[in-house]
This record gives sequence, C-alpha cells and structure tokens, in this order.
Amino acid sequence: MDKKLMTSALTKYLLGFVLLGGMIFLPAGTLKFAQGWLFMAVLFVPMLIMGVVMAVKSPELLQKRLNGKEEKGTQKAVVAASGLMFAAAFAAAGLSYRFGWLRLPMGASIAASVVFLAGYGMYAEVLRENAYLSRTVEVQRGQKVIDTGLYGVIRHPMYTATILMFLAAPLVMGSVVSFIICLAYPVIITARLKNEEKVLEEGLEGYREYKKKVRYRLLPFIW
Repeated sequence: MDKKLMTSALTKYLLGFVLLGGMIFLPAGTLKFAQGWLFMAVLFVPMLIMGVVMAVKSPELLQKRLNGKEEKGTQKAVVAASGLMFAAAFAAAGLSYRFGWLRLPMGASIAASVVFLAGYGMYAEVLRENAYLSRTVEVQRGQKVIDTGLYGVIRHPMYTATILMFLAAPLVMGSVVSFIICLAYPVIITARLKNEEKVLEEGLEGYREYKKKVRYRLLPFIW
C-alpha cells in the first residue's frame, strides 16, 4: 500500500470532514443538529470504505479521484457554480435548523438517507466498472469506451448517481430550503455533461458509435 497516497487521501478526507461540518454546524449554531450528523455519517462512512478499497485494489483510480483541476473555461465555470451551490445549500440546512425554516421530520430524513445510499451504491459500481474515471474532463492515454454494465444502459451513470445523492442530501438534513437550492445541480451537471461529450467525441475512438448504441445520457427512456 502506497503510504504517500494513503496520507494524502486521509488528509483530504479529514479536511473535507472539518470543512463540511463547519458549513453545516456553524450556521446551525449548535452541534445538536441530529439530521446534520446523519448526513455526515451517510456521506463520510461510505467514503472512507470506498477510499480504503480503492487504495488496496486500484490505487491509480484513487490517485485520479484525489487529484484533478479543471483547466478549460467551461468546466471551471461548472466547478465554481457547483461549489457555490453546495456552500449555499449546506449553510441553508444549518440555518433552517436554527430558525425552523420548512423542516422535515426525522422519518423523512431516514427515508432520504436510503435514497442517498442507493446513489452511493450506484456511484461505487461506476467506479468498479470504469477505471478511467477522473475528476477532470479529459481523454486519458489508452482510454477505451466502456459500454457494459450501467454504461450499457446510460452514458453517464456517475452523473445520475451524483444527482440522486445530492438531491437526497438536503432532505437527509431535513431542509426544504436546501433542497430548493440543490435543484440547480441537475442543470449544472447537464452543462458539464454536454461539454464532456464534445471532448469525448473529438478525442476518444469509438465514442460516436457508442452514442448511437446507448441513446440515453442520464435517465433510461427519458434523456
């Protein structure tokens, strides 16, 4: 096991835990925000498990998931918009708890947690199927078209998984206001997806044929 890679992964993991916790619990004004802790659990426990599995079985993939900075203008704008949306959504969840804005009961949060974890499971399956997944939009050396498993049903199952997860996330935290903010996420992802498909068509051999074979981008029989 690569100790340097593990140190980098663990550092980013802990930093993400602290930063996200701050964005949620500081606006809430308390650590007694149970639905906030529920979200932290369903996000970070599977993340830790997936990180360990990748470190052991596919360190190259873990490295790709850890590193990556978009260089193209379109994708930079998408990343920036996503960051602002998530920051606003997490803060809104904390504020909603603090001031009682359109709160959902714990039962609804538990149901949303099941949906969130289902999305996480789909995300994990995508990582298992596609060793070329990077955090940046690019065509890698030796990359081939993946057209089996989930990729035989829709062309961008990772984005479908993240949409499922991050529309469920504000409901896990019990915040309708946060959910409304997160409705921007599918729009942002669509912009990223269209740009990514253009890059893949131009640089990945066989992708145009794959598009003809698998017609739907995100949702079978819909789009």
